[in-house]
Amino acid sequence: MSKKREIYEIKDLDDFSFGMKSRNETVKRKAKVKKETSSENVSRGKIKISDALIRITRQMEIMGYRERTINDYIYYVDHFANKVGLTYLSDVSNDAILAWLDSMEVSNQTKLTRLKCIKAFLSRCFDNGWFQAKFWRMVNVKVDNVVKIGATEQDVSILLSMLDLSDFVELRDAVAISLMYQCGLRIKTLSLLENKHVDLSKMQLRLGGDILKNRQEIILPLEDDTARLLRVLLKQNEIIRREFLQANGYVFITRQGECVIKGTNNALQRRLTKYAKTYGLTNVNPHALRRGFAIKLRNKGADVLLISKALGHSDLAVTTKYLGMEKEEVAEELRKYF
Repeated sequence: MSKKREIYEIKDLDDFSFGMKSRNETVKRKAKVKKETSSENVSRGKIKISDALIRITRQMEIMGYRERTINDYIYYVDHFANKVGLTYLSDVSNDAILAWLDSMEVSNQTKLTRLKCIKAFLSRCFDNGWFQAKFWRMVNVKVDNVVKIGATEQDVSILLSMLDLSDFVELRDAVAISLMYQCGLRIKTLSLLENKHVDLSKMQLRLGGDILKNRQEIILPLEDDTARLLRVLLKQNEIIRREFLQANGYVFITRQGECVIKGTNNALQRRLTKYAKTYGLTNVNPHALRRGFAIKLRNKGADVLLISKALGHSDLAVTTKYLGMEKEEVAEELRKYF
């Protein structure tokens, strides 16, 4: 057997068993800092949409917004202006926004997501004094509220029991699935997890704001089985990194020792989709695993605020949606404390 084949074989988990319990590519160009729009051109009707976009993305960079968020602004504002044929902010109207939405052959949920981006851009224009009123508030997209089902413990146990823990890639995937379900991690956060975030002596993850969407540090406990798998994975990672001369500290790496994220391609996402199709598990995906984590906590008696903190939500309303709670149910829960 070749040496390279041996580095993918895991020999420390022979006795381990899960049992049954357990957009298209983002536009890469950045907004370049150009000469600030002069005060005489700032009045509505004088400033170009492209100039406003440069100013606003620059402000967002200074405030520390993520590159992906800024790129979304650039992509959708450019798409809006080019699709409808707009040059100046004075060209923007509710009719123009509606025409843009009507031109899309996508679901209403996708239209709503894109509309929110345009509204956010226009609101920043308002904050800069380029609009006198937020007329775009009148535009909306009707979306039926469909309660999404979270992954169940049985779903997760079935999938984990199918994986071969003696194979590096399947061990890696098993750890990823376990962490998403047991800690509620977003797949991007999971994919950027580094050794420095793992404290096996205290059986916990200490996640920094650098990899969390809300940028707030959080500490999450680890279960015994997951901690054991994680320990073996970290050891194997070092062997693979040495073989391919990689110096990163990522917890989840490819067979060549690189980060599992390359641009918009995520190896963990791709593998999870493959497993779901192979084993007929329609309710196993990153969002379902994260939602399953929230529902599991709720069923064990955790209050919504604790669950919200664990999920890294900045708005409790988002958490109640994850839990599938109706407004009336929230009201009844609150009544208990009156």
